[in-house]
Amino acid sequence: MSGSGRRREWAVIMATALLAVGVAVPAAEASAPAPASAVVVTSKLPKCRVADDLTRYRKLKHWGVTLVDHTLRLPKKYAPKDLVPVSRAKVAGSGSVRKIIVKDLRAMAKAARKAGAAFAVRSAYRSYASQKATFASWQRRLGYAGALKASARAGHSEHQLGTTIDLRAAGSSTSSFSAFGKTKAGRWVAKHAWKYGFVMSYPEGETDKTCYKFEPWHFRYVGKGTAKAVRKSGLTLREYLWREHHQPKKKAKSSG
Repeated sequence: MSGSGRRREWAVIMATALLAVGVAVPAAEASAPAPASAVVVTSKLPKCRVADDLTRYRKLKHWGVTLVDHTLRLPKKYAPKDLVPVSRAKVAGSGSVRKIIVKDLRAMAKAARKAGAAFAVRSAYRSYASQKATFASWQRRLGYAGALKASARAGHSEHQLGTTIDLRAAGSSTSSFSAFGKTKAGRWVAKHAWKYGFVMSYPEGETDKTCYKFEPWHFRYVGKGTAKAVRKSGLTLREYLWREHHQPKKKAKSSG
């Protein structure tokens, strides 16, 4: 390879490493270990295979880059120590969230109210045991295969992170989760949530990539920097986290 070719290759490698550290990871607490500078991608996004493999980044400080899906899970004892009531964010509803998301959740709720699209929190943090009961309930209603697309097995839920919320329109008494996406609040959040660090984890028509059916009410906080990067990439959150942090990598071969 010529000298100019080596420089171009090195520039691409360094740009990728800087993107992973500077854009995809918005705060020190959310950061994953910095990737090596000379790495290449070795695998595509895995299929939605049911298994119980521990996720690569599973410490509380990795909240912004932790990936959970049908295959990857959190430890049973994973439990945030900074949980506070959602009321701290001056938003209606119930449940608890990690303190680190309160400021941006409060700002998003305030903006939504100002736009006449107020929302409330329907569900927030769930422990391993709570999620086990939730999945069992869905399994009784839909059978195992159906439950896999409607709910996460214990350890595989983003709710265990303490940074994920299920929403409903404020003042709504509807029992249908899916109805949220058609409300003014649902439309507003879908359009603006990324500005406040929240991402819709399971967008419409992406079940083969996210492993779950469309959930317009389910939003995970990843921080403003990552949320902006996910939006710009056009990828689902699962795709983005896999590409930037979780896929196996190997050292690039020397060109000699």
